[in-house]
Amino acid sequence: MKKLLFFTACCLLMALGSFAQIPALERVEPMFWWVGMHNPNLQLIVHGDHIADRKVELNYPGVKLVAVHKVENPNYLFVDLRILSGAIPGTFPIKFIKAGEKALTYSYALKARDRSPGRAQGVTSRDLIYLIMPDRFSNGDPSNDSFTNLREQGIHRDSMFSRHGGDLQGVMNHLDYLKDLGVTAIWLTPEIENDEPHASYHGYAVTDYYKVDPRYGTNELYKKFVEKCHSMGMKVVKDLVHNHAGTEGYTISDMPMKSWVHQWPKYTKSNFRDMAVMDPHVAPSDRKQMLDGWFDHRMADMNENNPYVQNFLTQNHIWWVEYAGVDGFRLDTYPYNDPEYMAKWAVDVKNEFPHLSIFGETLVWSAANQAFFTQGNTVNRGFDTHLPGVTDGVLKEAIYDALNANEGWTEGVNRLYSVLAQDFLYQDVTRNTIFLDNHDMSRILSVVGEDINKYKSAMAMLMTMRGVPQMYYGDEILMKNFSNPDGLVREDFPGGWDGDKKNKFTAEGRDDKENDAFNYIKTLANYRKNTSALQTGKMMQYIPENGIYVYFRYDDKKTVMMVYNSTDKEQITGTTRYYERIKGAKTAKNVIIGGNTGLDKLTVGPKSTLVLELETK
Repeated sequence: MKKLLFFTACCLLMALGSFAQIPALERVEPMFWWVGMHNPNLQLIVHGDHIADRKVELNYPGVKLVAVHKVENPNYLFVDLRILSGAIPGTFPIKFIKAGEKALTYSYALKARDRSPGRAQGVTSRDLIYLIMPDRFSNGDPSNDSFTNLREQGIHRDSMFSRHGGDLQGVMNHLDYLKDLGVTAIWLTPEIENDEPHASYHGYAVTDYYKVDPRYGTNELYKKFVEKCHSMGMKVVKDLVHNHAGTEGYTISDMPMKSWVHQWPKYTKSNFRDMAVMDPHVAPSDRKQMLDGWFDHRMADMNENNPYVQNFLTQNHIWWVEYAGVDGFRLDTYPYNDPEYMAKWAVDVKNEFPHLSIFGETLVWSAANQAFFTQGNTVNRGFDTHLPGVTDGVLKEAIYDALNANEGWTEGVNRLYSVLAQDFLYQDVTRNTIFLDNHDMSRILSVVGEDINKYKSAMAMLMTMRGVPQMYYGDEILMKNFSNPDGLVREDFPGGWDGDKKNKFTAEGRDDKENDAFNYIKTLANYRKNTSALQTGKMMQYIPENGIYVYFRYDDKKTVMMVYNSTDKEQITGTTRYYERIKGAKTAKNVIIGGNTGLDKLTVGPKSTLVLELETK
């Protein structure tokens, strides 16, 4: 089969000259749509052998054929429709006609929107997100482990780069475990098809935007997964990748036009320097390489200045929300996308789903860099990003410093204090997702040298600070390792596969230390779930003194006091300094172990944290 493009590791000079031999009408996307959308315009991407040689005809009340666009590759047509307000649900034929040949027909369906309560409801600071890499969590359906028509065959659990067999059914089988832990929202790394020949188990090299990877299940099963989560009081975050796509996807291997992706005379990787996007002194070539450079040889960088690409991506994301009812989006590699397009994308999506939550992965190195990408920060930009929140990697690094570094004027626990003091940079900092680790980073237990006191203090901060807390699968059972390479922090959850020697989804399968960690997080998470002060309350922090850092979360119902001892020695500290928030309370409930404690003096162990609910009259 000849292809439009030939990829090598060293050369990406692409030319249109020969075209893939494909079925006469391979696909129409979106495959179906809905009446009653805010935006009445719909652009279909039609792929088939020399489909551009054919005329397009349709006749359905309330649907207007606005335009048919031919592009460089004759295997594509882009068909503009307008779904008028009077259109009703139904099915109609779209005909592709060529003189002397049989017409090709696609039966297109317009459906009624699902107005059921609880769909696209949003993930907020009231929630606790649990991040799962489906391939590594649990194998609930061994029958879908491998498919002969996919490029990577079999499962190989002894290889960190291969498929291990985890799937959607495996996640669904353990929703009770997650609910018991206190989780209220589940974020899966991308579950859509990644049909690359090697190491695409992670999901970030999409090859089919409209199809769940068959090794995870089906579109229908994904929809049932969302519905089951909703029925159990849990939400679902869908992970999106705007910036790049797997090179084996049909829009890359048989591109509609050369400008579908960013072109370079030879392979050029992004410089991964977010500063180049915001630097007023930036060299244009540096900014271009940051935004247009590729992530990897097998991850083509999408050209989001191309209006056809824009429509393709935006409509796909709207399609998944309306189809499955997901509650929020996590946006992968946000700074590498075209800024103006992403702002328009956010407006278009929120117009359809006003309550949907959106947070972008930034992973930058200062609060200013991070806030630059969030909505309301128009300084030197000329537009609003409309991005509600980001993944707060700056806070994560500050927590690490508070746990591991010696105290200094701006080091150790003072770094944590100073990062939080910069929250004025955000329109609403509570929309940031806060976290300690994820699938790309060393696990928190290893970061703190497997010190259980530090681990617990980190988890206490995660559950009590402003923002939307997110934890990574297995942290609650003391899974560990450094991300060198990333596969080491993507190990299988013990008990997720038949034949596993231990099942750590159960108390019986965990050892004493693991159960202690699990119960610690369970206690905090469920307390948080029932405490509005930790969800939406205000925060007040005090400048650390002698290594003691204190902050409060409070509303008109409760006041929660956090006391962290950043030193290596037990300390006894007075509390008169905190009178503004203690307000005469004499005792407090210890949230973790129960019982009351006096507030005159508090004893805090080394690298340990007290979580106290003030007793008021």
